[in-house]
Amino acid sequence: MNVEDLVRDSLRELATEQPSAGPGFADRVLNTRRRRRTRRIASVAAATAAVVAVGVAVPMLDVGKGDIRPASVLEGRGVHARPDQSPPRDLIGAGDAVLAAYSTAEFRAQTDKRGAMVRTYWLIDPETGKYEKDTRWSFVAVAPGLKTAAVLEHNLPANRIGLLDLATGKVERWIPVQRGVGGLAFSHDGSRLVATTYGENPDLRVKEKMISNDGPVWEWESKYGRSSRSGFYDLDVASGEGSWSAVATETNINARQDFAYSRTGDGVYARYIGSQDGLQQFYDLRGNKVAPPADEKYLRSDVGARLSPNGRLAAGGLTKEVDGNPGRSYSKVSDPRTGREITRVRGAELLAWADDRRLIAWERATGLEETYRPRLVLVTIGSDKVVPLSGVREPDQDEKRQGWEPVFARR
Repeated sequence: MNVEDLVRDSLRELATEQPSAGPGFADRVLNTRRRRRTRRIASVAAATAAVVAVGVAVPMLDVGKGDIRPASVLEGRGVHARPDQSPPRDLIGAGDAVLAAYSTAEFRAQTDKRGAMVRTYWLIDPETGKYEKDTRWSFVAVAPGLKTAAVLEHNLPANRIGLLDLATGKVERWIPVQRGVGGLAFSHDGSRLVATTYGENPDLRVKEKMISNDGPVWEWESKYGRSSRSGFYDLDVASGEGSWSAVATETNINARQDFAYSRTGDGVYARYIGSQDGLQQFYDLRGNKVAPPADEKYLRSDVGARLSPNGRLAAGGLTKEVDGNPGRSYSKVSDPRTGREITRVRGAELLAWADDRRLIAWERATGLEETYRPRLVLVTIGSDKVVPLSGVREPDQDEKRQGWEPVFARR
């Protein structure tokens, strides 16, 4: 079965799974639109009219309850491209994937031999569709639906987790934790939150003596192989309740090696360093090592897109680069249960699925002999065409700074 067959079958399954709209659907839609128009015209009546609730991925959470989102962010499925903006100022998205936020990072020394990489975030404003700078947070994860973000304050590891309403910019609720947290990730349905715990700041850098051709030099390095990661919290977003599970200390992981949920949420995984990139170790929700789920066994932890929405395709790593100006990069798309390559798609790094056929990726905007300068693009399985979504990310001249990194979420 080729990729065309897989995509065709997937679309058919999705169509048959949708419930019937039922009789009188068109009348109900028209009546709803009339009522909304009446509320807009009659401002006094609007104050007392019943609010039409917008469904979100965290249905029990009261964060921003009752507010109405603009179609440009939540309801639209079109392509929002800003090929002249890097970093972006206005909404970028395609299909179900939206650039919900992005961050930059800068090294800040604390002592002569100790410092840390500190992030600064720009978060989407759902009302304006623009990215607004917010210096309060050291780590941000955005829930599906783009209504709520989980945030950590500076001075990691943090002793509480904030639930931020993206519409108001206010923290609606804090979840206190007994063990310091350094990383966050929502489950696929947005109802749960995995919080990775650390004994010290996972973004710590220490000055170490390195040997070069010119002799010994001192350089700032992360504590490779000496992570302080201790375990994770599995939290219910609506109630804030959950449990902490210890995970045995590992020597083959980076200083920061956060956990994320499996697709079903029955377990978590994290990357580990081995003979090849992208290796991942799965754990149950009690912190015990387990075998990977059948449809995630061949995924790579360093590829953000992972499984397609219908679960039939797996985004893989870079497999081929063709010289040119710009150069062309290709990544694998595989059968998630066998690891067998089905096809290749344009893109040097596959970041998020827009739908079962299209992905958002970083793509090289320069030739192979030039400095790597990527841009966000929309790529399509079965096509060599790319649609630029952002401007080119320029390389940082200062090694103590990192260029903007995207944070994607599903609509």
